[in-house]
Amino acid sequence: MSNYRILGIYNDEDKLLSSIHKIQESGITIHDVITPYPIHEVIEALRLKTRLPVVAFISAIFALFGTGGFLYWTSVVNYPLVFGGKPQNTLSFIIVIFVMLINITAVVTIFSFFIRDRKGPGAVPYLDYKGISDDRYVIVVDGKKDTNEKTVHDLLKSEGAIDVTQIEAAGIKTSH
Repeated sequence: MSNYRILGIYNDEDKLLSSIHKIQESGITIHDVITPYPIHEVIEALRLKTRLPVVAFISAIFALFGTGGFLYWTSVVNYPLVFGGKPQNTLSFIIVIFVMLINITAVVTIFSFFIRDRKGPGAVPYLDYKGISDDRYVIVVDGKKDTNEKTVHDLLKSEGAIDVTQIEAAGIKTSH
C-alpha cells in the first residue's frame, strides 16, 4: 500500500494542538487537519497561506469601478433625466456603490472558495469518519514509504487521540 493516510481523531482542541506540535517536531508530514470550526492556532502551526483576501480585494476594485461606471452611464450618459435642475451625477451613488461592492465581493469570494476547494453539488468528501464535522478534530498524516506507521500510531495515541485509523483512497482500511 503506497498511498494511504493515517488519521488521528481527537475530542479535545488542546490535545489536537499539542499533537500537531509533537508531530512536526518529529519530522512527520501533516497532510491536513480537519476541525468543526476554524482554529487560528492550527493555521499558524501549519503555516497555511491563502489567496482568498487577494481575490476579495480584486473583486472589490472591479465592483467599485463597475458599479460606479454603470450608475454614471445609466444616469448621465444613456438616459439623463433632469428634475428641477438637480445634477445627474450625485452623491446618492455612494450608497448604491457601497452596497453593491459588499454584495459582489461576497459572492465572488464564496464562489472562489467553492471552486478552489471543489465543493458544491455532487462533491464527494475525500474523508469519511463519523462525527468529523460535528465534534471531532482530525489530524491526517501522510503515509509515505519513509514514514514509520508504528511511530505515527504511537505518537498520536500518546498525545491523546481517541482513535487512530488508516485509510486508502477508496476509504477506511483498518482500525487500531
